[in-house]
Amino acid sequence: MKYLCQVWFDGTRLDLMTKEEKHKLDSDSLGYDRDLMQSGNMIHAEALQSPKSAVTVRVRNGETAVTDGPFIETKEYLGGFILIEAKDLNDAIRIAAGIPLAKLGAIEVRPIYNFGPDV
Repeated sequence: MKYLCQVWFDGTRLDLMTKEEKHKLDSDSLGYDRDLMQSGNMIHAEALQSPKSAVTVRVRNGETAVTDGPFIETKEYLGGFILIEAKDLNDAIRIAAGIPLAKLGAIEVRPIYNFGPDV
């Protein structure tokens, strides 16, 4: 079964890290991604740019409105994701717990909805 592991964290914690600490976190994250690829659990992973680079799009009554930034102001933001293959939710939780950024923030694990063959 496929699961999306959303990586949420407070960006100010990253801002306070030394160059060496950031390098170690990046190295640990890339190493964990390699481990997931070797085990067959990795489908795809991406890091996201800062919410400062985001726009929010809404369409109401046929009109498109675009605003800068994320939809809501919050300390924690979505910093990336890992799409994994796991045998069940417990396996997905085990995999998510190994994500290095879980030590700084939170990993939301969500099953991918299967629309089935008719869709």
